[in-house]
Amino acid sequence: MTQAIPTPQNTSSQIRSIDDLRGPAGHLEALLNTGRDDAPYAAIVCHPHPAGGGTMHNKVVYHAMKAFSSFGLPVLRFNFRGTGLSEGAHDEGRGEQDDVKAALDWLEQNLHLPILFAGFSFGSNVGLRACCGDPRVKGLIGLGVPVRTAGRDYTYGFLPQCTQPKLFISGDHDEYGPRDVMEGVFERAPQPKELFWVEGADHFFQPSPNSLGAKLNVMQEHICDWLHNQFNL
Repeated sequence: MTQAIPTPQNTSSQIRSIDDLRGPAGHLEALLNTGRDDAPYAAIVCHPHPAGGGTMHNKVVYHAMKAFSSFGLPVLRFNFRGTGLSEGAHDEGRGEQDDVKAALDWLEQNLHLPILFAGFSFGSNVGLRACCGDPRVKGLIGLGVPVRTAGRDYTYGFLPQCTQPKLFISGDHDEYGPRDVMEGVFERAPQPKELFWVEGADHFFQPSPNSLGAKLNVMQEHICDWLHNQFNL
């Protein structure tokens, strides 16, 4: 059973526009949801593929941000190169890894806190590649981890070297990450790890045909459970 999302501990939390985040391709449009003064971690959330309309304002990204924010953690969201007001051009996931690293650098330089990562779809693949093995990143969350979508193949050969605590959440009707394939990906990842299936949800954590209920809320609540249990938040 999942627990209720905790009451936010910083009622004065604000959203700030970040003007000094730059990656190799130039300025990256970014927002910071401020956390409480004694927050033990900072968080970063990465968005899905821009070709499908993915931005830092995506619903899954927003719900993940709210899960971190509910513990009073500061949360950074940004648009990958060529998305929104971010400079540069889309680079099929290669340069986007450098964008993630630039965001990690910004968090380190400005907040001086250990970091937790979450990414949705394209953002999960790119972010996991950039964050796995980075000693600044203490935990990893992959939401709707994709295997094949719109002719793009995603591989996870790097996961066996990824030793940070990992949570994977997918819908059991995810058309871009079939259950048998995703379970194979999960098996290659070392402990500590967890794979959680949202019943009746598709790739976007929307109800699949003949399914009812708020699937995004289930996803969000399980993120909170994992953060509470794994990091004593």
